[in-house]
Amino acid sequence: MDRSPLFLAALASAAVPGLDPASVEALPGTSDHGDQAYGYDVAFVQDTQHRRWVVRVPRSQAAAAQMESTFGLLVLLARRLPFGVPTPKGFAALKEGGRAAIYPYLPGQNVDFAQLPPGPGLAAELGRSIAALHNADHGLFDEAGLPAYDADTYRTRRLSELDRAAATGHVPTGLLARWEKLLEDVTLWRFAPTPTHGDLTGDQVLVVFDDDDDAASGRVKAFTGWEDAKVADPADDFFALVTQTAPRALETLMEAYAHARAERPDSHLLTRARLSAEMRTLSQLMSAVSGGDRLQVERLASALRRLDDRVHAEEEAANDYRRAGSGPTTSSPVLVPPVLADAEDDDEDDVEVMFGRTADPDDNSDTDDSGDRDASDSDSDAVSPGRVGHAEFEGELEGELEGEFEGELEAEFEGELEGEFEGELEDELETQGQLAGEGELDTEDQPAAGSETEAGSETEAGSDAEPETGSNHDVTAELDVSSLRRPEVIEGDDPGPEFEPGYHPRT
Repeated sequence: MDRSPLFLAALASAAVPGLDPASVEALPGTSDHGDQAYGYDVAFVQDTQHRRWVVRVPRSQAAAAQMESTFGLLVLLARRLPFGVPTPKGFAALKEGGRAAIYPYLPGQNVDFAQLPPGPGLAAELGRSIAALHNADHGLFDEAGLPAYDADTYRTRRLSELDRAAATGHVPTGLLARWEKLLEDVTLWRFAPTPTHGDLTGDQVLVVFDDDDDAASGRVKAFTGWEDAKVADPADDFFALVTQTAPRALETLMEAYAHARAERPDSHLLTRARLSAEMRTLSQLMSAVSGGDRLQVERLASALRRLDDRVHAEEEAANDYRRAGSGPTTSSPVLVPPVLADAEDDDEDDVEVMFGRTADPDDNSDTDDSGDRDASDSDSDAVSPGRVGHAEFEGELEGELEGEFEGELEAEFEGELEGEFEGELEDELETQGQLAGEGELDTEDQPAAGSETEAGSETEAGSDAEPETGSNHDVTAELDVSSLRRPEVIEGDDPGPEFEPGYHPRT
């Protein structure tokens, strides 16, 4: 039954002494949709004293009984909550039964949960307000005659509702299986029952701002629409928040809520809140079926099918993410430095830097060697004494350079020079009895570094072939073994601490 705004204003004038209506405004959309889904006609009335009032009239006997049950609760809560609640100031009897209630207008504006900003401000204020309600004395709801459920009873009640909805044939099997699984998981339903609002949407929350341009100045002024209030699952008051609020804002709200609660919230609260949001359409469907509203039944059945598709898509996306995260891992490719070019000049330069001898001012022979080295620099076919002394290891080093990084080679060269190289040379020199120097090395007759390894290998194997140097003289006889521990100081860029005399790597 649709009632005109003028009729609602007349009810207000009859219910409250001294209320002389000057203007009336029906709640937008009330005649067609609006509050009709909740069973009420609503209008705003302003009297000649510039006072504003709210008129609510139940549309059915069920709505009238539901509204009557909240009157006593609102009177009790008004003195115990940090925000306002609508307290009726007068009643007007209706011919069809029930009463119209007239409330003083509560200032403020409704909240769009999707626009809640994160951080200190309105989101945190709303979280503390919900906590204040959940901390309220259960006895107030008992005194008002409102229902109260423990955790197991409430879970069983939800299961019974699901069974009745399944019998209508309007609920997709995917949703039935999902909801049944969640409802039968008793670990999700271990909560402490609290006083709840039961229908806490943005339309039921009134807020005011000290600064209209600053969301942090927002304050909760009142909660309205208490017809679904009861002692039950605290998750029911978050059904709209978990589906509409941005993640960071929801995190802010839940943190403020947890800090303000007298008891620590259970860890599955938000999971049950999402389930409550999904099953609200189910509750509306059952109301439409009971009322014989076939058009509304079809509309809600279509909404459930869309919900089933969305939930299925979300579950598939979550499964794909988990499979991708648990797949086999592949090792990162090892970066191998490029193999040095076979060009003779490049090889000679690299080997000379790594194995050249360091000048020793106390050794006269080093001065002579330095002179020979200067002379050899002007001759492209000549090889420095430092390089010649280690020519037999050049082939081995070239192989190592192909598989290892330069940093690793530098560390290995130091240990090999002081250990393996020195030991092999000393053994060979001791065998030949030539540890003392046997003369100057004729550097001009030595082969290039690229062919020297082959010549040394053929000589050690006992081959009769003549080396390219034109001389069978053993070049290792002229080496000072101690010089192997001190690499040559190269002019130009600082080669690093490992080339300093007396350097030993840490172990």
